[in-house]
Amino acid sequence: MSKDPAWAFAESYTRDDHAVDVARTTAGTLGVTAIGTGTFALLRTLVTAHGASAIVEVGTGAGVSGLALLRSMPPTGVLTTIDIVAEHQQAAKRVFKQAGSHRVRTIIGRDTEVLRKLADNSYDVFFADTDAASNADYLAPALRLLRPGGMIIFNHALAHGRVVDPANRDPDIGSVRTLLRTVRENKSLSSCLLPTGDGVLVAVKQ
Repeated sequence: MSKDPAWAFAESYTRDDHAVDVARTTAGTLGVTAIGTGTFALLRTLVTAHGASAIVEVGTGAGVSGLALLRSMPPTGVLTTIDIVAEHQQAAKRVFKQAGSHRVRTIIGRDTEVLRKLADNSYDVFFADTDAASNADYLAPALRLLRPGGMIIFNHALAHGRVVDPANRDPDIGSVRTLLRTVRENKSLSSCLLPTGDGVLVAVKQ
């Protein structure tokens, strides 16, 4: 994203451990873009502060973000993670097992279809890590699934800087901008946009 020295310093403030390194290597082998070190640390901090014990993740990938979420949950917590690619979830399962994390419900399928089957008002955190334009599809399901006080976390909220380029008229970028405005103007949400990684949009359901 940014080449600003302060941004780069903040991104490297924390360090990955062996389990995360293994997950990142697996992601690279599969051609999956994993969250960066800064976003990993942000997830851990947000989920720990929230005290979340039930989390929905859209976009399992190779399990990098799943490790961040699992490490921040209490022993009784459960992560429900969705991905349409079976190979990704099999790799993530191996990562979780090697890291000693077993509180995971993996679901293979189209995310919007799977989300419709999950119970209303049953989750503490909703995390989406697919492509930037798809985030708009997850806002309504997230609001339905989350309990009051629940937290929405959208990755790729700045779409590699394209969101802030006024000359960019790509419809997908327009969708991202619309989502940012919608969340900001929703009176039932308290929100902020962080420049961590590729941009992280955080909103808390009132």
